[in-house]
Amino acid sequence: MSKKRSLSAQGRAYGAPSSVLRRAVLGGLVLTVLLAVAGLLAYLTRAESPTSTKPSPTPASTQRVASPEATIGNDAAVAAPPKTSDPIVFAKAATKVLWTYDTRSFSRAEHVAGLYRWMTGEKKYADWESVSDQIPSPVLWSRMHDNGQHASAKVGEGHFPQAFKTALAQEPGAITEAHVYAVTVTGKQSIAWKGSGSGAESRATTLAVQCRPDRACALVGVLPSVAP
Repeated sequence: MSKKRSLSAQGRAYGAPSSVLRRAVLGGLVLTVLLAVAGLLAYLTRAESPTSTKPSPTPASTQRVASPEATIGNDAAVAAPPKTSDPIVFAKAATKVLWTYDTRSFSRAEHVAGLYRWMTGEKKYADWESVSDQIPSPVLWSRMHDNGQHASAKVGEGHFPQAFKTALAQEPGAITEAHVYAVTVTGKQSIAWKGSGSGAESRATTLAVQCRPDRACALVGVLPSVAP
């Protein structure tokens, strides 16, 4: 694998876990949301912990991305979230922006601010850290920019994981407090860089999406593993 291809591989999924406890609690979302939907609060009331040494396919962002509420970004850097009440439609759109970036045309700050627009405004539920962990560190973004790296995504299928559907069928009222849904999305990410270099891979992710009856859906977070 060439150095350029290696850099492409480094950037394709952005980041890796950076906190053992946070990821453990985030992993708990898979259990609590999929097996006991009402357990979302345990996932969302997490605490910071020391940096994990667990290896990962891609390097983690070495600098925690702060909530960019005051940042004014370029609206073109990341597509605007759709106005939909369908969690699967929203999750597919969110997955596409999470797998899409253009380091040639936009700064990292613009990309961060664009992704933040997708987050739920309910701080009690929003897990911005799980999303910001998908973003390259400033150093990696700079290297990707020098290499002219950019990615596009084609989203295929989206569905509620089977365990989530089973739990919801067993306890239909459990979701009515947070209105957070687990959605698994599959698709393909294509990456290109200088010198006509390119590559593509099939990918899958599970997102937590909030869809209250009186407002459009919003992103809660990215789960640490894919739920079938």
